[in-house]
Amino acid sequence: MYQSYWNLQSGPFEEKMEATFFYESHPHQAGLLKLQYLIENSKGAGLLVGGSGIGKSYLCHVLKSQLADVNQPFVHLVFPQLSPIELISYLAVELGAEEANIEPSAPGKDRIIRALHRQLLLLCEQGRKPVIVIDEAHLIVDQRIFETLHQLLNFQQTSEIDFTLLLVGDQLLLSHLQRSAQLDDRIAVRCLLKPFSIEDTRGYVEHRLEVAGRNEPIFEEDGFQTLFELTQGNPRKINRLCDLALLVGYADELPLISSDILGAVAEELVTSIPD
Repeated sequence: MYQSYWNLQSGPFEEKMEATFFYESHPHQAGLLKLQYLIENSKGAGLLVGGSGIGKSYLCHVLKSQLADVNQPFVHLVFPQLSPIELISYLAVELGAEEANIEPSAPGKDRIIRALHRQLLLLCEQGRKPVIVIDEAHLIVDQRIFETLHQLLNFQQTSEIDFTLLLVGDQLLLSHLQRSAQLDDRIAVRCLLKPFSIEDTRGYVEHRLEVAGRNEPIFEEDGFQTLFELTQGNPRKINRLCDLALLVGYADELPLISSDILGAVAEELVTSIPD
């Protein structure tokens, strides 16, 4: 709606998984390098932890876009609240096993495990090193899932099979892993994704605007300090606040977005409107 007013070619603050909008902040770039190291050096299992809206799933998407073909398939499970047999079945199919031969409701867990094992062997015979991402892993309530993931890693103990397992979630995931000491012990690389600094907050906003086609300032100088204070450097909060601020600026025909406008928009975002 406001794109033409601000001379933008696309929405700069939309919640899209487009790698071109990735801003190489220090915490996000450091996390990406760690994950690349995990995969490219066959370290086995890794952990990516961070608060809500900090960019964990987005970082996984950027990671996928930068990996070589040898690291395909890239399986990204975003709904991990499954039973152990459902998890094994899902992974087997996503890795390329014939879905018709896998029926999680039917008896024969050993048959599904063999199907998964055969598929991993086939991929590795083809020279591939697949990546399995379990996103929102802090939502797993069945502790048997963590035991199943530990057993899955046991496939790596043979030289024929090579894949990477990445667990992604918020801080609650750490306590889950403490109750699964064997799996926790197999985590080779750990990444803690932190919010932006004030410098990265400004860089993030300017980068997104530039990618969207705007090379001239939209926010007044003191607006970035206010933006950082209001969002605490959380990318999702920054996106929502900036998106609505640009809409208000368009509606009011403002030349720039001031600190006062950001404050008013932030208050509108958190204020309940009575019936």
